[in-house]
Amino acid sequence: MDYVSRIIESEICQKLNASGAILLTGPKSCGKTETAKQFAKSILQVDQDEQVPVIMSVAPRRLLAGEAPRLLDEWQEHPKLWNYVRHEVDNRQKKGQFILTGSANPNEDVTLHSGAGRFTVVEMQTMSWQEMGYSSGLISMSQLLKGNACSIFDNGIDIELIIERMLKGGWPALLESSLEEATLLNRGYIDLLANIDMSRVSNIKRDPQKVKSLIRSIARNISTLVDNSTLAKDVKTVEDSDLSRPTIIDYVDALSRLMILEEQPAFNTHIRSSNSLRKSPKRHFCDVSLAIAALKLNKETLLNNLKYCGFLFESLVYHDLKIYARANDANVFHYRDSTGLEIDAIVQQNSTSWAAFEVKLGTGMHEEAAQNLLNFNNIVDSDKMARPASLNIITGTGMSYTRADGINVISMASLGK
Repeated sequence: MDYVSRIIESEICQKLNASGAILLTGPKSCGKTETAKQFAKSILQVDQDEQVPVIMSVAPRRLLAGEAPRLLDEWQEHPKLWNYVRHEVDNRQKKGQFILTGSANPNEDVTLHSGAGRFTVVEMQTMSWQEMGYSSGLISMSQLLKGNACSIFDNGIDIELIIERMLKGGWPALLESSLEEATLLNRGYIDLLANIDMSRVSNIKRDPQKVKSLIRSIARNISTLVDNSTLAKDVKTVEDSDLSRPTIIDYVDALSRLMILEEQPAFNTHIRSSNSLRKSPKRHFCDVSLAIAALKLNKETLLNNLKYCGFLFESLVYHDLKIYARANDANVFHYRDSTGLEIDAIVQQNSTSWAAFEVKLGTGMHEEAAQNLLNFNNIVDSDKMARPASLNIITGTGMSYTRADGINVISMASLGK
């Protein structure tokens, strides 16, 4: 399969020009290696080359010899490479010397000295709809952050196609797979995660069945402000299994280190109200397909549970918003206060440029979403910060246009960087 260009490439290029080495991170199979190869002039596959352990014990710096940028793929298999790279960057005094890729952070017992001044970090995700060709990208995040209104683009798609795309996910290797093949492979990803990968993190044996129970619980509570106590109760009620709080904390930490689990932080803003802000993050998987795979759902079961599909769709939107936001040097948050007012996503570029988003799978709840956005806009303390550049509703099945009240309705099939 031919390589498909990724949005993150521009950031990789910028950071290679700015630092001696870059650390390209992301979940297993998101496409890190293939993307890194587009920039590398020489490659060392640390986890595959049988000579690496021998050379590491005899002459480790020889592993760094090669035309720059040199790619060290899955470097964390031999974490001491980090410090050798750090010193080599200091010695060469040149930019763009190394690219380190990995799908897990190294063990805690490995001493890694700071790479400040030598390394920059690039966080990679699975593919967005724009990258896979599902979205035209005609409505760009850059324009929304400037407050530009949407032109009308009739790019609405039906619910069945959205579900199929969520089932397959954004894995580069599955682009040309059938829905049935992708479903099996995504379920296999969960099995390998529970049986192998979780125990490789810190070399601690973890119970695969308990890992799966926790993953299923997170999947059931996707896109919500669920804490560890709620997860423990959910596992006990639904799974008929007990997971202690320390075990949940350990497993969640391991999932985060494998870059499988992500947290969408709360937005800390200034509001003209006595309402208190909720600070808990929302939890998502690195790809929404993993939530579906963990619960072994299929197209038919999802069509019969559109309420849950709405939560999955919100997680999908968060995934893509994060990619488009990153391309604009922005971050993605969520908002919720003590009155229950909630905004699904806040994209903040800097202290003066940000946009608010509500996410609705279908068109039936657009009025409620619009009212939430207007209520939120009204309580922003404009004396202390600028109001959002745009208020937006991202929809799955509807078309893209700007409402009379100025709120943009954006089809997922129109959204891009």
